[in-house]
Amino acid sequence: MIFSRGVWYMLLAIFFFSTMGLLVKLISHIPATQIVFFRSIVSLTMSVAMLRYQKVSIWGNNKKYLILRGITGSIALILYFTTLQAIPFASAVTLGFMAPVFATVLGIFIAKEKVFKMQWVFFSLAFIGIYMVEGFDPRVKWWYFVIGLVASLFSGLAYNFIRKLNITEHPLVIIFYFPLITAPITGIYCYFVEWVPPTGSDLLMLILVGIVTQIAQFFMTKSLQLEAISKVTILRYLSIFFALSYGYIFFKETYDWAVYLGMVISIAGVILNLWYRNYRTKQLST
Repeated sequence: MIFSRGVWYMLLAIFFFSTMGLLVKLISHIPATQIVFFRSIVSLTMSVAMLRYQKVSIWGNNKKYLILRGITGSIALILYFTTLQAIPFASAVTLGFMAPVFATVLGIFIAKEKVFKMQWVFFSLAFIGIYMVEGFDPRVKWWYFVIGLVASLFSGLAYNFIRKLNITEHPLVIIFYFPLITAPITGIYCYFVEWVPPTGSDLLMLILVGIVTQIAQFFMTKSLQLEAISKVTILRYLSIFFALSYGYIFFKETYDWAVYLGMVISIAGVILNLWYRNYRTKQLST
């Protein structure tokens, strides 16, 4: 069956991450680092409460990879929020689509995972569609393009560190280390460099960002613990549906017909990749 439990978890994570992006963009007057700080405080509080409720030690076992996951995830999130606030919604999300490629390539060395040759063909097909969606958008400055790529690189690293922790750690412990690392770093930056006093409505949105992200992180972590990186991370391409919809409804962002053709091509690449990996895995196991 193509859509395993791990795949469904990633689909849920994509929905909540997309909603998080919408909330971040709706409060673009708040600096990205400050949003990450509030998000970390909410996530830290929820993680500790949930871990204590389940009577799980918050410190985990493999502290090396837990800390590395926290650091790489923090950098990725700050940079992603920066691009999300500065360029059109769908463009920022599309730049994030480089993360599965970085994750797959790095996964060969870090997680020791095998990638079938034909998968690269389907990755390429998906990227052709993404390129058509992205197009030559004059609203995307070159420095935001670079920031977006670096964010994807660190996301790819974070995915691999999560995969390395799939046996030794509880999902909530992995999530806990993310805000544990991020909160002090962003807090110090906000205190000494940049702080915008939030209004009552801003504070509500900041709290919602933390809650929605916590839910998304949980489903993503469960997915990466159950499935191979190259199988589930490519599903992030489906978030373009949410990005285009949110962008049009809330920000009046429009694109031409090539976007829709690109979406079809990208989804074809995703489905073919899932089918082929399952097919080859079953073939080798028999």
